Amino acid sequence: MKPVFGHGIFTTDGKLWHKSRALLRPTFAKESISNLEVAELHFQHLLNRISREGSTIDLQDLFFKFTIDTATQFLFGHSVNSQSNSDHSSGGVSDAEFVEQYTYTQLEASHNVRLGPLARFRYNPAATRAQETVFKYVDHYIDVALDALKKDQNKTETKDDNFGPYIFLEEIAKLTTDRQVLRDQVLNTLLAGRDTTASLLSNLFFMLARYPDVWRKLRAEVMQLDGQLPTYNNLRNMEYLRQSINEYAYRIALRIHPVVPANTREAVRDTCLPRGGGEDGQAPLFVKAGTQVLYSVYSMHRRRDLFGEDVETFRPERWDHIQPKWEFLPFNGGPRICLGQRFALIEASFVIVRMLQEFEEIESRDDRPWQEAYTLVVCSHNGTQVSLKCAK
Repeated sequence: MKPVFGHGIFTTDGKLWHKSRALLRPTFAKESISNLEVAELHFQHLLNRISREGSTIDLQDLFFKFTIDTATQFLFGHSVNSQSNSDHSSGGVSDAEFVEQYTYTQLEASHNVRLGPLARFRYNPAATRAQETVFKYVDHYIDVALDALKKDQNKTETKDDNFGPYIFLEEIAKLTTDRQVLRDQVLNTLLAGRDTTASLLSNLFFMLARYPDVWRKLRAEVMQLDGQLPTYNNLRNMEYLRQSINEYAYRIALRIHPVVPANTREAVRDTCLPRGGGEDGQAPLFVKAGTQVLYSVYSMHRRRDLFGEDVETFRPERWDHIQPKWEFLPFNGGPRICLGQRFALIEASFVIVRMLQEFEEIESRDDRPWQEAYTLVVCSHNGTQVSLKCAK
């Protein structure tokens, strides 16, 4: 992943990781994620692409476009507007070309992750050219942020007039002017801002389309808003609605289809895990320094001793009786728990509420069983094929 994402928060350990964490933590404060006007604008673009006649659409494709539009607005102060076919260019690279080449670099990175040490023997000139295009586009906005900092300009002079003042690049440029650090952190944050949220939404709506009773229950809760647009505060303060979305949506979708289904850790010194050894897996397990340990979130979320015999079933009621901790890791845990967890959940909650406000019913238009597409995240190989009935 490092050829594309450099030494960012996802690709480093130790001191470098601590520096990345400290640099990025302030950017996910409440003030930076509470403005949902941007989300509403791009949600309107999404609505315009949904058929009002009930024909089949792929929500997964729309969600990936929506999240890259909102993520680039957050990062650069300018959206690539992939849903409206923008012809804008930055640094000699069009918005559409950036999206295409960025997506390609991610696909290549996922291939290299699977190859492990063998990736060093793989050479793909097209991937190198794609990286150069992505870097050129991002570097343009780094120039904008550094120029604004140098000239002590007001942020409103470098943002689009339609949006709030918060621009990620300008904020972290106040903490470091190292261009490489800025590029690495922007690309790492874009990965989290687009792919994880889009996959979460896609996987969730894949499930909701197959369980209309859950859709109806969620919609009944959302009707408490009386047609008002959701805000950060009411998404946080409407306790019953928030719990309902959490228990009937995120927990189910993220348990059955975790966006990041596996992860690894490397021992920095000889250590001993309390369990995992012996014939029954209950004995201590020695781990030598330098050993990589892979853990499968996908498998853990399907443990029958934790979640019941019907682990493959979309059954919200199971959460009435269990309170898993380390057994449920949709956003990782410990010091490396996802910094953008609240950002992702607020944006996803906003989309869920707005979809429930706009559409009375959802119906699956794909009778094929779930098949995974595994890149750097996991989503449906066949997309999220549904039809939607507009609310009256």
